[in-house]
Amino acid sequence: MKTMISLQNKIIPVYLNESNNKKALDKLGEVLNRKLETGKTAVKNCILSLISVEISGSEATLHAINEKDTLTISLY
Repeated sequence: MKTMISLQNKIIPVYLNESNNKKALDKLGEVLNRKLETGKTAVKNCILSLISVEISGSEATLHAINEKDTLTISLY
């Protein structure tokens, strides 16, 4: 399933492959905002250049413009 979120005044597509998508989307928003405030530079760079997110189970893969900046983070 595909949905969209707004982050840093950009619309980011989020791809989900699980049934409990509302909880995962809420957690994703919390984690991304927290990482922008308190995360390391590599995580911040990834989030700022984000082009899409793929959620699988309890992990989110953050796809950035530069493939080297792509990361997988835990939602829980």
